[in-house]
Amino acid sequence: MIDTLNLVHDLRKRREKRAKEKLWAWSRTTALAGREGRRAAAGIEGPQATPKGLRHGYGVAAIGATVPLNMLSKWIGHAAIETTAIYANGLGEKQRSIAERMWS
Repeated sequence: MIDTLNLVHDLRKRREKRAKEKLWAWSRTTALAGREGRRAAAGIEGPQATPKGLRHGYGVAAIGATVPLNMLSKWIGHAAIETTAIYANGLGEKQRSIAERMWS
């Protein structure tokens, strides 16, 4: 993998010039440190203001936009489509609307 990264980013030459610098400027903690400001700017509060909450919100929004389960499953990295199908259960109003169409 390092050979592939070296081909793309020329890492070995970069290391010679900047031996004391980190190889990657961003880390998981760097990304998490800036999330509070981004979260506040986006107006996201409460339980959905976590990585898990954001992922779930994305899944529910995709289902609401009629993204096929197989595509959404790939996009959010689920190994089993049954896991992705859980997001479809989060749409109470949508379920009522479908049931009303079925019986009208």
